Amino acid sequence: MKALIIVDMQNDFLEGGALAVEHGNELIERINQLQEKFELIVATQDWHPAKHKSFASQHEGKKPFDVIDWKGTPQTLWSDHCVQGTFGAALHKDLKQERIEAIIRKGTNTEIDSYSAFFDNQRKKATGLDGYLKDHLVTSVYVCGLAADFCVYYTAMDALSLGYPTHILEGSTKAINPEVFEELKAAFEDKGGKISTYIL
Repeated sequence: MKALIIVDMQNDFLEGGALAVEHGNELIERINQLQEKFELIVATQDWHPAKHKSFASQHEGKKPFDVIDWKGTPQTLWSDHCVQGTFGAALHKDLKQERIEAIIRKGTNTEIDSYSAFFDNQRKKATGLDGYLKDHLVTSVYVCGLAADFCVYYTAMDALSLGYPTHILEGSTKAINPEVFEELKAAFEDKGGKISTYIL
């Protein structure tokens, strides 16, 4: 069974949001169409406490996109975004949700960021997605959504590490930094991942 993982199509990452990805709204209709091609669909949400340590506002003198050392791990700092229960954290109203069977919430621990749908960034806690996919006899994973160079990439890399043949749907994702994404695509392919443009 093929699974589609729709990553973080939330208001804060879309037009007018706190951490909007340029042209991100262009993905909504395409992802809606993509859903018709898959037997299992899972979505993710960043779901941060208000004082999450990945927020630049929690570090005196720091600004969004600064990189700090946080407990021995490099941490990119962000604008406050996707705070639990807020409009910014909600999935966009135009994203079809009728066929989404599960929503995986991540980034809920104040002390650890979580880009991947499978694990936090330090791999201290699993989200349960791997078990869910195995229970549904998933044989391959396709990843789309936002942002290509962060949560999409790390979700895809973790899927590969767990043994799933994995595709990043290049035409159905947007990067914060497209040049960085080009480098990440090469690293993903080196690990055996596939960069695909799904034909609708």
